[in-house]
Amino acid sequence: MSVHGYFPVWEGSLEDGIRLSAAAPARLPWPVRALNAAGAAVRALGVPLLPIDGSELAARARKATGLEDFGDPFFREGLERVTASLEGEARLSSLGRSVARSDLQRILENRLRVTDVLLRHPEIETERIEAPIFIVGAPRTGTSILHELLAQDPRLRVPRTWEVMYPWPPPETRSYETDPRIARVERHFSGVDRLLPTFKRMHPMGARLPQECAVLTAHECATMVWHTQFDVPSYQAWFETADHRRVYQGHRRLLQYLQWQCPGSPWVLKSPQHLWTLDALFEVYPDARVVQTHRDPLKIVASLTSLCATLRSMTSDAVDPRAIGADWSRRLATGLRHTMGVREGGIPAAQVYDLSFQEFMKDEIASVVGLYAHFGMMLSAEAEARMRAFLAKNPRARHGRHRYGLEEAGLDETSERRRFAAYQERYAVPCESVRPGRGRSPRSRRSVTAARRGA
Repeated sequence: MSVHGYFPVWEGSLEDGIRLSAAAPARLPWPVRALNAAGAAVRALGVPLLPIDGSELAARARKATGLEDFGDPFFREGLERVTASLEGEARLSSLGRSVARSDLQRILENRLRVTDVLLRHPEIETERIEAPIFIVGAPRTGTSILHELLAQDPRLRVPRTWEVMYPWPPPETRSYETDPRIARVERHFSGVDRLLPTFKRMHPMGARLPQECAVLTAHECATMVWHTQFDVPSYQAWFETADHRRVYQGHRRLLQYLQWQCPGSPWVLKSPQHLWTLDALFEVYPDARVVQTHRDPLKIVASLTSLCATLRSMTSDAVDPRAIGADWSRRLATGLRHTMGVREGGIPAAQVYDLSFQEFMKDEIASVVGLYAHFGMMLSAEAEARMRAFLAKNPRARHGRHRYGLEEAGLDETSERRRFAAYQERYAVPCESVRPGRGRSPRSRRSVTAARRGA
């Protein structure tokens, strides 16, 4: 059973929603724990149980599809890196090994099938991707709910979870709302809910919900999703230095493929992953329009640590929230600095819209109206009515609230404030309370300046 391949694991909507601290990863049902214990005992005897080997998984994908050509060989290095890291670093349980193998084989089968269609229909790669909108906010900044709201506009195209997870055969307009893959993915979510019943409180799950770009780029074996779900630091280090122009070229091909028989324009896309690769994004999509959402980075790190610990607890019995907090705090700081540098390097202001998490929470529709106006788009009465209906049907924290704190991630608030002071000053991002259960408590911009001075 796969998790990360079926829904975005990076984002929480609004105030998130599970009563779970970063220091207490989720506890799996006892049959799963028993299976994991039995698998650990077998491996302790030297028996290679469920090995994660890229060559073997590729062979299995070829056999399952009857196809041979994986297309652009760029993906192979990422496959080798992630399988080595999963095998050598992730300390996977038996369930974790099954999850990783299933995910990777599904991705490889997708590559074979999509490549086969592209080879038989070369006209697909002439499809135009015009002025796509990318939501590039950091994790836990409301990007998911923003993506879901924009998806209510029938004139915009978003990649839905079911078509990203099972892109073959190419989706078609006439059957888009009734495709049998929708039910297949919903059945999967039922299984995930039984394993992690609280995860839906952190992140909405649904076959028809929009999916994020990090799952699209998983087909290039280049995604930050894997280090969120698994402890794969060596793979993540490679990923951060990979040729992201090649990654976005593969991303573009997959969008061309998805819109071939089911057109729509413009695309609305999102992923925190873009923060680390914004320069490459603009190289491949020079007319891209970017929405950057902003929130207190310490709140982001605390929430992300809790989410990551929960996900990893499904695939490993060795989860260290403090190591996760230290790791992602450093990585987030790098991503935010990178995006600041790219934007200051000459990206036209007309192509970027900044959205405060605080303002978005006050009035989601007003924020959307501002976004449309900035990009010269018209928000129709129909689209606005659909957005309002979506908000009414999906109230904040409807599954409960997510309580977490920075101390649970093993981080010192004063030190972390210094780390992120330049970003908060640049975008006037207010500080929030980072203690468990306190909710949002914005402070003045002055506190950021004081942190930078070491106060």
